[in-house]
Amino acid sequence: MSWWGKLAGGGLGFALGGPLGAMIGAMLGHQLDKSSDNRQEGFGFDLGSQERTQAAFFTATFSVMGHIAKADGQVSPQEIQLAEQVISQMRLNKSQRKIAVALFNQGKEDGFMLDEVLEQFRRECLGKTTLIQMFIEIQLQAAYADGIKDPAEERVLHHICNVLGYPHAWLEQLESITFGQQRQYRHGDRSAFVSPEEIENAYGILGVEPQASEAEIKRAYRRLMSQHHPDKLISKGLPEEMIDIATEKTQEIRKAYDMIKEQRKKLH
Repeated sequence: MSWWGKLAGGGLGFALGGPLGAMIGAMLGHQLDKSSDNRQEGFGFDLGSQERTQAAFFTATFSVMGHIAKADGQVSPQEIQLAEQVISQMRLNKSQRKIAVALFNQGKEDGFMLDEVLEQFRRECLGKTTLIQMFIEIQLQAAYADGIKDPAEERVLHHICNVLGYPHAWLEQLESITFGQQRQYRHGDRSAFVSPEEIENAYGILGVEPQASEAEIKRAYRRLMSQHHPDKLISKGLPEEMIDIATEKTQEIRKAYDMIKEQRKKLH
């Protein structure tokens, strides 16, 4: 049975407990009390189990996304579109989609317990840095969906990194990668001509400077491909529904690397 099947049965919400379990359980209409029939041993709901981590990732992702979107006082159409884009990429069924939207809306509420949600998410991840990084990347996309680095949203992102123990230097590199990807989206594949801005974006996606050596670029490329490998992320607790998001990121990284290699070849 998949993590969603177990969640819909009530067991995972009970196993998670805390704010994440309360949110997802309430939205599914389950009474997660000690009389639950789904709390027995053998369900694989122990801390660190794949299904439990996947449920935590799903719940934290959409609720925190909603909180960030509201950080500047209003939710822009671009931020709503980004949330819908993530939902579409996940190919959620009708029930899952409804829950994702409800989580996003709950994150926008004034009483949203951000720190408690993040603390529990950190515990559920058991120090899996690649999983935490994927979570932050999605939140970065949500924060900068409108192309603007709003100070309020940036403060929330830094706070998220503090709670999750994610270094600010790494966040800055992820910001560079995210902006490079967003700018690349706007260019698309409209012609064989590669503009200087597209080359600059490609370096940004790899998180390296244009003056970096070929060895440094190759190391950055291999590191990013390893971090975003879909199978590796799924095994660490990324919900299976998010595999398309991870796959798309690897395609963007590969495209940026190929673009830089081709451009350097022409210059020599």
